[in-house]
Amino acid sequence: MSERLAIDGGKPVRNMPLPPAYPGASVYGEEEKRAVLEVLDRKSPYRYYGPDVAGKVKEFETLFSQKIGNKYSLGVTSGTAALVVALKAAGIGPGDKVIVPACTFVASAGAVIIAGAVPVFADIDDSMNIDPDKIGECVDEYTKAVLPVPILGNPCEMDRIMEVAKKHNLIVIEDVAQSCGSKYKGKYSGSFGHINCFSLQLNKIITTGDGGAVSTNDEKLYERAVRYHDQGMFREKEGFLASNAEDDIFVGQNYRMSEVTGAIALEQLKKLDYITDYMRKIKYMIKNEIKDIDGIKFRRICDEEGDAGSTLFMMLPDVETADRFIKALNAENVNCGCLYGGRPVYMIPQIFYQKTVDRFGFPFNQFKEKIVYSEDMCP
Repeated sequence: MSERLAIDGGKPVRNMPLPPAYPGASVYGEEEKRAVLEVLDRKSPYRYYGPDVAGKVKEFETLFSQKIGNKYSLGVTSGTAALVVALKAAGIGPGDKVIVPACTFVASAGAVIIAGAVPVFADIDDSMNIDPDKIGECVDEYTKAVLPVPILGNPCEMDRIMEVAKKHNLIVIEDVAQSCGSKYKGKYSGSFGHINCFSLQLNKIITTGDGGAVSTNDEKLYERAVRYHDQGMFREKEGFLASNAEDDIFVGQNYRMSEVTGAIALEQLKKLDYITDYMRKIKYMIKNEIKDIDGIKFRRICDEEGDAGSTLFMMLPDVETADRFIKALNAENVNCGCLYGGRPVYMIPQIFYQKTVDRFGFPFNQFKEKIVYSEDMCP
């Protein structure tokens, strides 16, 4: 006789809930402690100068480039900062549009708005990633870039995306915040686009609490990224506050990574393969055990060998079934939830109603025709 489910008053299969999904933080150890203490002992938490700078940020950037397979990388303060820096490095600004997937975290669209451009939304496919076939439908005379997001460990079909982008002369900015360590056809996510972004926030695969990185093979994009993240300066090239008028100079912001953050990032990066290997092992063990249950479908993984393994994503026949399924698993102390509350990113109020800090409606007021978002624009 089968036992009653916990949701129906039975005993949960677990006495305690599963640990939260913080993969990087779960493997914090003596390595991170030693690295941080080294920075503190040197009394030099600022990356560019101090009594005895350890160079942790630079070491992280060098190792990150080697790992991902790009020539240049830049540590910044967050994944959102990485997106803004990349967008501005690419020259994106007022009067431009950027294609963003309908399913993503709010920062993907928000960063476009912060950069002074406007997001337009392409539908997703059964991978939960942007549908390459929908990108071209979003292009008009104002479209300058596309921002593919490999959702929760599943790499995007970057060969198809790059092909479409080339056809329409679009800059590709990969937002790999959720999928550091994922691969597509043997190449790391974040090594395909023209300039690419990563997050080190707590929920991410490797973490410093908050932090991010920009990575590219393009020297000019890299220099512009460095300048934008550091008040318009490129210290390694020019020294402090020195710029030549003929250089590609502009006013920047402050998104500099600290040496403390860099120290943790460096040690976490060394553990990336261990983390993704372990997550893949657990994910596919569970998936194989439940794959024959009627009514459960799994999203399509674009490259199973390159899946970061961070999330087991299931689709059920209808909303009612999905709601009960979520409640039932949580009652058993197995964490389960609905991605982004079951709504596309453009339905988040500040995006949908185009609410910015500018009282005149910038940047949405930069176009002849009104920018309109509707509930059903990405079915």
